[in-house]
Amino acid sequence: MYSNYHEIIAEIKTRSLIRISVAVAQDKGVLAAVKLAQEAGIAEAVLVGDTALIEPLMEEVGLSVDTPILHEANSGKAVVQAVSLVKNGHAQVLMKGLVNSSDFLRAVLHKGEGLRTGRLLSHLGAFEVPGQKKLLFITDGGMNIAPTLFEKKQILVNAILALHGMGIMVPNVALLTANEVVNEKMPATLDAKVLVEMRSNGDLPASLIEGPIALDVAVSQKAAQHKGIDSKIAGNVDLIMVPNIETGNALGKSLIYFAKSKMAGIVLGATHPIVMTSRSETPEGKMNSIALACLVKPLG
Repeated sequence: MYSNYHEIIAEIKTRSLIRISVAVAQDKGVLAAVKLAQEAGIAEAVLVGDTALIEPLMEEVGLSVDTPILHEANSGKAVVQAVSLVKNGHAQVLMKGLVNSSDFLRAVLHKGEGLRTGRLLSHLGAFEVPGQKKLLFITDGGMNIAPTLFEKKQILVNAILALHGMGIMVPNVALLTANEVVNEKMPATLDAKVLVEMRSNGDLPASLIEGPIALDVAVSQKAAQHKGIDSKIAGNVDLIMVPNIETGNALGKSLIYFAKSKMAGIVLGATHPIVMTSRSETPEGKMNSIALACLVKPLG
């Protein structure tokens, strides 16, 4: 259990150094994050992209000139090369630079040369919420728009396995809905009921899953008691799975803008963790995402 990113960084320092493959690395914010990660002693990087564009940015952000660059001026080819480094074991984390997301993911999902596992790609956010005793993980508020029940199962598997890799072996999981009553007019409650049954039948990785469950009950034992709900996870949730991207996006941004939370995010479902942050994210936020990716064990 981690309460903040400082603890994550401290843990990573006890492990072997991780190498990040940065695709189309001519991005100032990404290079600044790589610098922070290298200074923190949690990762090293290999930069794939246009050397003529990368080197001035490295100097601008103060990134060590010893950081290797693999020159490839063509962005599409640079992404393929960056993915190949991960696939062939020369790096353990893939990071998106100055390249269109669809082009980036196309290389990740290439049948022959990509990082496919056969599972759905999904997003896992980790929030350091002021006043809370541990990080709160949320999935999937960043990739899958309106997942089906089958897709929700894959999203849940991705997130639980990632938490296992972080040492959280039986995570408390809340399947978020508007209330705790199964109602055919609210499809998310029906899906939550089935997912809980899947866990009971051993069809999901080790975890304690409850749902349908509303946010107040998930985060407050007092709320559960007030509603007369016997919950084993209320007030002690590790992971919240949202029913759709709008819910996840709103919940995550509420935590950031109203609760002043620090957030990091990674993409799961590939053979290796992927850092794919917004261009508006701060270098510190990008570095936290690198740290989170370094904590997750590759599947391949």
